[in-house]
Amino acid sequence: MKTTEKTYVKVASHEAKKGTFKKCLLLYSGGLDTTTMLKWIQEEYNADVVALTMDIGQTADDLVAIKQKALDMGAVEAITYDAKDLMAQVCEEAIKANAHYQGGYALSTPIGRVAITKIAVKIAEEHGCEVIAHGCTGQGNDQVRFEGYITTLNPKLKTIAPVR
Repeated sequence: MKTTEKTYVKVASHEAKKGTFKKCLLLYSGGLDTTTMLKWIQEEYNADVVALTMDIGQTADDLVAIKQKALDMGAVEAITYDAKDLMAQVCEEAIKANAHYQGGYALSTPIGRVAITKIAVKIAEEHGCEVIAHGCTGQGNDQVRFEGYITTLNPKLKTIAPVR
């Protein structure tokens, strides 16, 4: 009996490879995962990291402390972006479209990913970043949302997901 093995080769990918970029925009929450990622990206990819923290209306975060933490960890720049207006616009569009998710799931998280990605792509382009990193695990839809939105908005940008 003859067995045939198939080898598949990726011809296109949104995933960044080591040695192919010098600067990465990290979607930075200031938590343990993204703080660890900040150092890991610097060391593992030998790349500069620009930390981007979004203010989409959350009240529990100390955004000043988060920015300082990113700088203390070696970010070449730490940006806190006021995205509340864009978040409100995206929410308005979702309401007008009668958007719902799995029979009543709160849409704030998936809608927030749209606003965050629009701004992240803009900031990455402005700061010469070739890659955007996020802290999503392999379990949820957020990784697909971020990577799909990034690729749609700018196919030249690559992504890395250190937690995955």
